[in-house]
Amino acid sequence: MGEIKVGTSSWADQMLLRSGWYPRSANTPARRLGFYAERFGLVEVDTSYYAIPTPETTAGWVAATPPGFTFDVKAFSLFTGHPTPVATLPRDLRPAGGPSRVRWRDLPAGAYDELWVRFRAALEPIAAADRLGAVLLQFPPWLARSAAAERRILATAERLRPWRVSVELRHSSWFTDDAVLRTLDLLREHDLSFVCVDMPQGFVSSVPPILVATADPAVIRFHGHSAAWESGDKQDRFRYAYGEDELRRWSELLRELADASAGLHVLFNNCCDGQAQRDAARLAEILADVGVPVDTGARS
Repeated sequence: MGEIKVGTSSWADQMLLRSGWYPRSANTPARRLGFYAERFGLVEVDTSYYAIPTPETTAGWVAATPPGFTFDVKAFSLFTGHPTPVATLPRDLRPAGGPSRVRWRDLPAGAYDELWVRFRAALEPIAAADRLGAVLLQFPPWLARSAAAERRILATAERLRPWRVSVELRHSSWFTDDAVLRTLDLLREHDLSFVCVDMPQGFVSSVPPILVATADPAVIRFHGHSAAWESGDKQDRFRYAYGEDELRRWSELLRELADASAGLHVLFNNCCDGQAQRDAARLAEILADVGVPVDTGARS
């Protein structure tokens, strides 16, 4: 059985900082990350989706965490086809004039390539310390299945090699009865981890939670089941507490998935008021109680 790492999607979300989960003594970014790393062995970096961090920043993350801690890092939004505010680009790479948001096609090839150079440079301190798990390519909900979309996914993933890459697909066309096996085979053939997402069902944007390992690590992200999923308000979308019965049912499914993979990354993204941290900790307890190896962040 592969080791299960449990954590949350961010350690510095503003709602978490206001929740009281951190003690008063964790009063700097480094101390908060250190406190987090004493309790979990994995975290997903989501700030890298909004702006490319500097190598000095990521080196600071490494310094604040113990050996064996793992960072999954979400790729910069521009790389996965999302409209990206020009103001989040490095100043020397911002196009003059034009719209306030751009996509990768809007940039000169040289600027786009340089963004990749800087993103890879930001990840180097994490990788050099052997703390880089998988880089998450979260593609937009409008990326429908097509031959061109498949090529785009593979080309983007290739930019990140030899690091591990996970892929989250958010358009239902990838999961129809006649497409789902091809989708999973594509990822398996190219050694890419399929990201299973537990999310509300019945919405236009819903995709099914397919618990399968196409590469190591296997990855699952828990969004919760808010009835306001398609609300524009983040708190409404992600305000959800997993119940004890839900977590126990998931623990059984995760044990089966861990049996089929060398490693499993479990991330809670129901990020309101510290709920993700509470649910992640409880799931880790349930798994540990039945003898499943879980990285809880505790280091001897």
